[in-house]
Parts: sequence; C-alpha cells; structure tokens
Amino acid sequence: MQTDLPFASCGEDVRIYGGARIIQPQHLRLGSHVIIDDFVFLGPHAELTIGNYIHLSSHLSIVGGGRVYLSDFSGFSTGVRILSGTDDFSGAGLTNSTIPPEFRVVQRGAVWVGAHVAVGANVVILPGVCIGEGAAVVPTATVSRDLAPWGLYGGWPARRIKPRPRDAILSAEAALFAKYGRPQVEYREGPQAVGLSPNGLSD
Repeated sequence: MQTDLPFASCGEDVRIYGGARIIQPQHLRLGSHVIIDDFVFLGPHAELTIGNYIHLSSHLSIVGGGRVYLSDFSGFSTGVRILSGTDDFSGAGLTNSTIPPEFRVVQRGAVWVGAHVAVGANVVILPGVCIGEGAAVVPTATVSRDLAPWGLYGGWPARRIKPRPRDAILSAEAALFAKYGRPQVEYREGPQAVGLSPNGLSD
C-alpha cells in the first residue's frame, strides 16, 4: 500500500495498491474510503481531488496536467481515461511530449465529476467537461460536453438515454451515513472548484 506518499491531504481507510503509479502526489487531495487499484496511472496535475467513497479501477488513467475534481461517491470502471489537457492537433504546433515546449501548443483544461456519478469501462472524458450529480455513463462512451444530472448516457458523443433514480440513490446515501457517520471532510464543491461554469448542468 502507498499511503505514505506526501499527499496534499489524505483521509481514512485509503487503499492504494503497489502497482498504481502516482506522479506528483503533493498535488493530490484524497478523501476517506478510497481504493486505487493496481495499474492505475495518475499523471502530474495542477490539482487533483479524489473525494470520499471512490474506487479507481485497474488501467484507469488521469492525465493532461490540468485540474480534476472527483466528487464523493463517484466510481470509475476499468480502462477509464480522464484527460485534463491535450495537444492542439490543428497544426498550430508539433505534438507529443518529446517536443520542446516552445514548439508545442498544449491546451490545459479541467474536468469536474459530480457526486454519485458512475463511469463505465473504457469511457473517455475530454477536457473542459462537467458531469452532473448522479449521471451514469455506459461503457466505451466518449464525454466531450457537459452531462446534466441524474441521467444515463451513452454513445459518441455521449447522449442522454433515460433518467436515473435520484431519490433511491440519495436515500441509500442517507442510510449509509446514519449507520457509519459522515466523513470529516466532504467533497461536494461545484464546477467552480476547478474554474468551470455550471451552466450546462441544468436538468
């Protein structure tokens, strides 16, 4: 387990398996009740927040060098890719990390994921995206724009398929807190926490 790294902050009951790779842990805030599987890769970021009751499954990666905020109770299946930055592929500069900075055009952004979001296997989340509370994304979808709360999404780009049961999920959360208590620190800040606008998150 890698819980002795110099994190910006770290809660209780955090399990980070030895095969996970974390670059610049000093920029990572970790809540409580977190599992980070083997073969997860967390690249360098300006800021990375992983809230309470979050599981990052094997072969997930979070890269791009921007800012990423994962709210409480969000879950991420195997192979998920979260990108907070990307090269400009329009031809404005040369691309890939071997190129000196003065010859590249890199667009850094942010990603915000709301509470109770569920992200299926091999989903790709692109920079500048907000995923609203309670949204679920089916496997292999691409999230290239904001997703409104409490919906099931799929496709390329991800589109709303049907509603998701808000009351049942929040009732289960309340029952869990009643039995085990609330975490000392909750991670429920809005998209403004990473400099994004919540305008696209209306139901």
